[in-house]
Amino acid sequence: MFAPETTEQPDLRGGTAPWRSGVTPPGLGPLAGDLRCGVLVVGAGITGSLMAEHLAGRGLDVCIIDRERPGFGSTAASTAMLQWEIDVPMRRLADLYGFERAARIYQRSYAAATGLCGLIDELGLGCRLRQRRSVYLAAGDVGGRELLAEQQLRARAGLPGDFLDYRTLRQAFGFDREAAIVAPGSADADPLRLSLLLLERAIGRGVRLFSADAVSYDAGPGSVLVGMADGRSIEAAHVVLATGYVIPDCVPAGLHRLASSWALATPPQRPGGLWPERALVWEASQRYLYARTTDDDRIVIGGEDDAGLVEPDERDRAMPAKAEILLRRLAGLWPAAEARADYVWSGVFGSTVDGLPLIGQVPDRPRVHAAYGYGGNGITFSFLASRMIARLIEGAREDWFSDFALDRPVP
Repeated sequence: MFAPETTEQPDLRGGTAPWRSGVTPPGLGPLAGDLRCGVLVVGAGITGSLMAEHLAGRGLDVCIIDRERPGFGSTAASTAMLQWEIDVPMRRLADLYGFERAARIYQRSYAAATGLCGLIDELGLGCRLRQRRSVYLAAGDVGGRELLAEQQLRARAGLPGDFLDYRTLRQAFGFDREAAIVAPGSADADPLRLSLLLLERAIGRGVRLFSADAVSYDAGPGSVLVGMADGRSIEAAHVVLATGYVIPDCVPAGLHRLASSWALATPPQRPGGLWPERALVWEASQRYLYARTTDDDRIVIGGEDDAGLVEPDERDRAMPAKAEILLRRLAGLWPAAEARADYVWSGVFGSTVDGLPLIGQVPDRPRVHAAYGYGGNGITFSFLASRMIARLIEGAREDWFSDFALDRPVP
């Protein structure tokens, strides 16, 4: 095993992930005194980096603060499966909100995944991006009948994909499952490298980066005064909260929930040890398994999500047992793999009761915006948040923004 690049932020993640960015993280300068800016982004992970790069590109005066090293919190624990398919299937969203709204949400997610890949190409970010199809496998109580109904709803919404029965799935991919949905439009990448390169790009656009710990948000009629733990302050016309799963008290969190997830990376696989196309693989079950490959032929597999183990010490004590379960499940999913772990890690992530992110204006604080609750679509929804919040800061609001509102009603 390689030594970890950092051991910072043990509350956010534990163990060692395989991401070795090769990018020198930008230094965090201290606040020399109180200052003012147009937009203050709180959090320098992937969400904050996407936000800052986009806002600066639109000509805004942007500052970012973080209390830790940029990119080495939750971002470094991501498996970076850049999918448009949402944790909650369309049939479930349609039951909650009706078909038209569910279709609109899925279409927005598809557009976000496409836009994210387009941005990476446009900026020439060498984050090891690879376009991939996804294979959504029958598992648990979800069999072929349910997947066929799901694909029919997606097709009705104009989304791409094909239903594969057992025989076709075996011939095309070799997976021994009842059925699957195979869809284009997803990708994978190195999340740490992507985050740091975006931040580097943002700084090149004039974004200022500081080490600071925000503890209060006093929203006035024309600005927000953000107080720091050391007594200093930043006055900003707008604030964007992108602090991972740590949600300030001013943000309504009734829809938000925490869970831990565990992942591992195998050694580089021998020829024949990887499935066709190196597709993204995930299961249609509540505690689903998900898997991808890396550019050096490793298999990254994760899952075993648990809402009862979010305390850092308990989460990390569970890593050996969770790794053994993941290795057994890998052997069952793909028997040709060398089911051994070179890296094992864990992390806490935020999700919501309806599987949709929390993006938008903080209620009763029109100049404070937030982006949380991403679930399995973390980086895709981070991109979506950067575009939505930029529009809100510019004074524009579209009807579909309510689909992701922080205080939206959930049936």
